[in-house]
Amino acid sequence: MTTFDTTGRLARRALRIRLPRVSFNPPLALAWFTLALVALWALFPGLFTHWSPIDGTPGAQRLAPNAEHWFGTDQLGRDLFARVVWGASHSLSGALVAVAVGLVAGTLLGVVAGAAGGRTEQALMRVVDVLLAIPGLLLALCVIILLGFGTVNAALAVGVTSVASFARLARAEVVRVRHSDYVEAAWASGGTFFSVLWRHILPNSLTSVLAFAALQFGSAILAISTLSFLGYGAPPPTPEWGLLIAEGRNYLSTAWWLTTLPGLIVIAVVLAANTLSHHYARRQP
Repeated sequence: MTTFDTTGRLARRALRIRLPRVSFNPPLALAWFTLALVALWALFPGLFTHWSPIDGTPGAQRLAPNAEHWFGTDQLGRDLFARVVWGASHSLSGALVAVAVGLVAGTLLGVVAGAAGGRTEQALMRVVDVLLAIPGLLLALCVIILLGFGTVNAALAVGVTSVASFARLARAEVVRVRHSDYVEAAWASGGTFFSVLWRHILPNSLTSVLAFAALQFGSAILAISTLSFLGYGAPPPTPEWGLLIAEGRNYLSTAWWLTTLPGLIVIAVVLAANTLSHHYARRQP
């Protein structure tokens, strides 16, 4: 009987040791919930509101938030919550385009500069230094004036401003990996430039670049909203978040919700994206 009890206690103790500890992180869970909800807004806006984001209701101008209009109505009687929900697709898609442009172009410049070395590296990095010397907002305004107004052009302009940051990070990672022992061994064993680059350098240097791309997502949303607020983004009546804030600034004293509620949505999404990116960036080896 004693032997049976001892064996049972040892088995239960071993089971307790092997079971992993699952800790609940409220900020991380809230960030995931926020981004998931906004992503559903962008993909299926009709599931969350039956109001039109473009057509207004006569006699319903500047109504305060209530049970029928959760975010109130704007100066034309349009439901503000519907405009925020339908505007999620414009803001999120623009941010994805901006991050993709910076990631692809910047990584290509950085990888070529870090792998080639010599004069090629010096020439490419001087171009990157010139881009870094120009303020990001000024560079974005110059690009969008050349391309024209619109959400896509604003996203491209924001993407151009992040090319230099991606290029410097990618170049630093490639240089670090290029001088590793296993890369030197690959060169010594007769590996060609492109084979060593593709099989050894790129897989071991892009992890930090992808983590930085996640960090840039929240910044891209904020930058695109800034351009739309200044009038360089999507034209009215497109329900883009930055444009919603700009349209409501003339009614701050009488209809505070027109600017405050879309602004809070932008802040919540940016904070959620930054929380997730910082959390998983710290877990990178």
